[in-house]
Amino acid sequence: MSQPAAAQLIRGLGLRDVTLLGIACIVGTRWLATAAHAGPGSVTLFLLAGLFFVGPTAQAIGVLATRMPGAGGQYVWARDDFGDWHGFLAFWLYWVGIASWVPNAALAYVSIAIYAINPAMIENRALIVTLAVIAIWTGVGVNLLGVRIGRWNQNAGSLATWLMALLLMLAAFTVYWRQGPATELSLIPPMGLDTLNLWSQIAFAVTGIELLGMMGEEIRDPGRTIRLGGWIAGLAGVLFYCVATFAILVLQKPEETNVLFGIMQAAQVGATRLDWFWLPALFAVFSVLSMLGQLGGIVSATARLSFAAARDGLLPPVFARIHPKWQTPHVSMFALAFVATALLLLMQLGDTMRAAYQELVSMMVLGSFPPFLYIFGSAWKAGLRWAPVSGIFVILIALAFSVLPTEDISNVWLFEAKILGGSLFLLGLGRWTFQKGRRMP
Repeated sequence: MSQPAAAQLIRGLGLRDVTLLGIACIVGTRWLATAAHAGPGSVTLFLLAGLFFVGPTAQAIGVLATRMPGAGGQYVWARDDFGDWHGFLAFWLYWVGIASWVPNAALAYVSIAIYAINPAMIENRALIVTLAVIAIWTGVGVNLLGVRIGRWNQNAGSLATWLMALLLMLAAFTVYWRQGPATELSLIPPMGLDTLNLWSQIAFAVTGIELLGMMGEEIRDPGRTIRLGGWIAGLAGVLFYCVATFAILVLQKPEETNVLFGIMQAAQVGATRLDWFWLPALFAVFSVLSMLGQLGGIVSATARLSFAAARDGLLPPVFARIHPKWQTPHVSMFALAFVATALLLLMQLGDTMRAAYQELVSMMVLGSFPPFLYIFGSAWKAGLRWAPVSGIFVILIALAFSVLPTEDISNVWLFEAKILGGSLFLLGLGRWTFQKGRRMP
């Protein structure tokens, strides 16, 4: 059942908003700890990801947004190019991936803030999980008020993220000048399965440009704005990751860096060595702002997928409802926040919090990357050649190694059962939902 023609989203986003939204969606300070924990060779992996994945994605999204500038992004493109089921699958898998990403991000950012306040509290699992739930619903709640208000949430989050990075870089430069680096800065990544597993996380870290295509119906001159904003955001994101990872490694060794709150550890090292007593507290504030900006922006953009699918009759019509006052797809946003909260709680069962974090990382890679195959497939049909080939190559490598357990996993069988069993269940649920939607009058 289609949404009535009168229900329309508002075109309220310009180039500045789109660029800052893209940066907020791409850049995440939590990935810096993962990269720094792996060593300076991860900087080379970021550069390779920028060349072979970020650039091709920006090119593909720009072309497709020009051709089909409505809401829904890859769902609409896959539906029109490959059929209803493929369109639904592109939506569903990405939606599942983001539903896994949201609790993962909330855990990381809350851990950063908690570590800044009192490192001893980092072992209080109940506190961290509770605050992560609150963060999810706060980020969604702000963006529920519409793009004219929600965009300031993304803009503030983007600014906070860059201020964190700049302060970290300043501290690292000062320490390097006075005392030298804590880590030998070799750019050659070590060969082995750990590096291949890291590649899947680094490739995921630089995703986010695709979210701009989902909001095409709310962007002024979407083709030009998304193409230009996507390139700027992509280049800024890769630069951010490379320089900020080096900053952490100047301040502390890889083995001293925790994958959840390593950036805060580096900030405290810098504060101690430089007598910048105010730095950890400021990082805690910036971490909260960055978290809310990312959670709100990505949930808001991803909700447009289920909104578009419901308008086409592939989901119950309730998902296509637009709030009469704020003009946002509130039901779709609430549904994503609810599933993300459920995954956050379920993944805590039977393992440590760090293991639950890595399980959510693997699930979000398994869910989020397959839809890129449709994006690049549509780009190929639109006439691009190098971008689709390069992007698909990166995706296949990332998918192949995303299910490898990391050093944080003690129970490998439980890890594999959670991510593979959960992925298969959600895929089956998607097929059932699609068939049920097709039978709806």
